[in-house]
Amino acid sequence: MILQRRGQIVELVKLTRSVRVSDLSERFKVSEVTIRNDLIQLQKQGQLVRDHGGALPLDHAHEITALLAVEQRAHLQITEKQRIARTAAALVRPGDTILMDAGTTVVEMVPHLATITPLTIVTNAFNVALEVSTKTKAKIILLGGNYNQESSSTLGPITEQTLNEFVVQKAFLGAQALDLKLGITDTTLEIAQIKRAMIKAARTAILLADSSKFGQSGFIKVAPLTGMQTIVTDSGLPNDIRSALEALDIKVLTV
Repeated sequence: MILQRRGQIVELVKLTRSVRVSDLSERFKVSEVTIRNDLIQLQKQGQLVRDHGGALPLDHAHEITALLAVEQRAHLQITEKQRIARTAAALVRPGDTILMDAGTTVVEMVPHLATITPLTIVTNAFNVALEVSTKTKAKIILLGGNYNQESSSTLGPITEQTLNEFVVQKAFLGAQALDLKLGITDTTLEIAQIKRAMIKAARTAILLADSSKFGQSGFIKVAPLTGMQTIVTDSGLPNDIRSALEALDIKVLTV
């Protein structure tokens, strides 16, 4: 029954060029959780590519053109995000000053930072600042700038200029899309500029990205992958991509 359903899902993806989890759940009379598990397994088998809320065929050149609202992104690949965040938090040491961007994977680090003290956290993300203030004893430096509702963060020249004044031990960054050739890409110039400034401000840049982000691209270049010293991802990352990253002298941590 499971194999038959998954086979039909693959055929639907090839035929329609795009499927949504909600539509598949209704069609096959199973829960959305079951469909998501189907898509995870089919992606691991190289049958399709998971997309936000659905799936695409392997030959589809997927370009992200818009940023989902933070409350929508927060629920995508949540299990993978939590495992990635736990591993990333283990890289933080007492006495560190770290940068945390507005990524929904990055904010999942906060509960694991509670016992690390002293700690200073610099962020432009309102969700990160709120979580840090309630769950840790860390000192918070909240970057000013123009508030962006979709990313729940400050952006723009003021944010960028302030970042230019900092030198921190580590920067923890999320990403909209990753590609071996194009590097890290995003959907808005303002977000890309802040991410570049964060990378520049850090001695070590650490990227947190679940495996669904790989092989996708936005239309604004942020930085080459070689700008990252470490990438933390999940076990769904294909071995060939991992090998290519390690050949670039990037440390890859999978969870």
